This record gives sequence, C-alpha cells and structure tokens, in this order.
Amino acid sequence: MPANLTPEYRRADEMFRQAKSTPEKITALELMLQTIPKHKGTEHMQADLKRRLARLREGGESKSGARHRDIFHVPKGTAAGQVVLLGTCNSGKSSLLAHTTKAPVQVAEYPFTTTTPVPGIMMHEDVPIQLLDMPPITAEHVEPGQVGAYRQADLILVVLDLSAADVTDQWEICLDFLQERTLIRPDKMDQEEEFYERLVRPCLAVCTKSDLAQAGDFEFMQELCHQKMPMFQVTVKEPQSLQNFTRRIFEELRVVRIYAKQPGKKADMNEPFTLSIGSTVFDLAYKIHRELAEKFRFARIWGEGKYPGQQVPRDYLLQDKDIIELHFS
Repeated sequence: MPANLTPEYRRADEMFRQAKSTPEKITALELMLQTIPKHKGTEHMQADLKRRLARLREGGESKSGARHRDIFHVPKGTAAGQVVLLGTCNSGKSSLLAHTTKAPVQVAEYPFTTTTPVPGIMMHEDVPIQLLDMPPITAEHVEPGQVGAYRQADLILVVLDLSAADVTDQWEICLDFLQERTLIRPDKMDQEEEFYERLVRPCLAVCTKSDLAQAGDFEFMQELCHQKMPMFQVTVKEPQSLQNFTRRIFEELRVVRIYAKQPGKKADMNEPFTLSIGSTVFDLAYKIHRELAEKFRFARIWGEGKYPGQQVPRDYLLQDKDIIELHFS
C-alpha cells in the first residue's frame, strides 16, 4: 500500500533534515508523527519514527556512534513549566534570574556574560517554575542549537531593557529572531501555512529596569508590540514588582495546581500537581498512575464553590487549588 505522504509531513521531514540540535530534531519527529497518514502502508514508518524519537529523548548518538550532549537541552524536571529567556546583550536577563531564583548567575555590565544555558527555579507560592537564561542574541549571531531550547519552551520571555536608548532595536532583533524561526505567529497565515501553527510558542515581553526609564517609555513600547504579544514591566529592586512578575508568569503558563488526598487521610498541601487549564479529574488520575487510571471510578472534591467531599465525575474540570480524592474500583 502506498504511503501517500502529505505536504505537511514532507515539510516536517525537511525540518528534521535541517535541524541542528536534539530539541529541534525531536520537534520535527513529533510533527512527522502527527502529520503522517495513519494506515497500514505507513505502519513501519510510524514504528521507525517512534524508535528514533525514543532514542533522541534518551540521549542521541553522533554519526560515529559516540554519545553526545546537547547543552541547550535542559529538562524542566518537576517544574510546572519552563520559561526560556530571550534578549540582547545587557537586557537584564541574568539579573532577573538572579533576583527570582537561587541560580549561580554572573551579572555584569559587559556583554556576553552568559555563554551557556543557566537554569533556576522560581517559586510562585507553592508552585516551582523553571527559568532558563540563555546566551544573548544579536542581529548577526545566534548560538548554534539555541533555537531548540525555545522550540521546547512552555513560554518564551522576551526581555527588554526599558532604560536603554536602543530598546526599540532590542525589540526588533528579538521579533526578527522569533518570526524567522516561526516561533511567533506570522501577521498573515493562509490555508497552506496552517502547518506552521504547530511550531508557534506562547510569548510574553517584559521590560526590565523600569525604575530607570523615562515617563511614557513603557506605554510607547506597549503600543509598539501589543499586536505581537502582551507586555509588562518589572524592577528587580522592588519586592512587590518581583511578586507581580512571578504571578504573571504563573498565569501565562495556564496551569492549575491540584492537591491530592488519600481516603481517610489529610491532603498533601506541600507539593501540588500541576495540569493545564481545562484538564479533568481523569487527567489527574492518569498523571498520577497511568495503569491505575483505567480503574478510576469517581472523585471527591474540596474546593471553592463545592461542599466538602462532594462527589464529581471523571470529566469534571479542575480548578486552581482544588483538593481531590480519587476512588478506584
């Protein structure tokens, strides 16, 4: 039986051939699996794609067979989301990371202080969020493989120094980087280009050093970029500003935190599960234990607008801070 491969699949295949980093290859293979026709004639191809994808996720090999490590691939671990910072030299990325996490960050006035990815964990209340500082970009240069980190991000944070005279140039450099790599939605997208929607990542712009900027600068930048992505401002010298920053990042990740409770015991309020907004009780059961989820019957809930221990079905939509007690057959 002929494979009858679609144009979308061929685009993903070409994307894989041009990929320069493991995250980029993983993204391309995932797109190939999503777009390959599902019938008997492609069963062997699907199996091969799954094997290649598993091998890359475990840690790929070079053409010589030697193991290699992609420095731009940083697992997010148990964090609720991975937020990757994008910015030009001295935009304030490292300072932002230093003031919101305990990461060992080198902050300096001279350019290119950050040469490799630097991860750190930022807490919003009881929710860990991973911030990943990246080497700065310029109009002429981006580190090879760096785009792979942005491709895998849950949120791209565009960092701009609001106090700098070249803040509009910073914005244009970052915007060009995102558009050229289809990390942000193009202004116009016809039917043929719908495939590239799969490559777009959520983006948010933050203006640092707002305490040093002139009156009206932030409003000007908001007007400049409002059609591309939302924007807000922060100053690392003000604790309330940093709290607003962490809360905004949590909101942009669009997740809910859920506290699990075993029957007859108190709820574990220390380490909540995080799931995407729109997730159901069954999604929580599946996340906790995939095999046990097949025996899921119902759940009891403690939360806003519910009486304590109210029984809810498997398709109940979870709300932030719900306490859930799962029951299985």
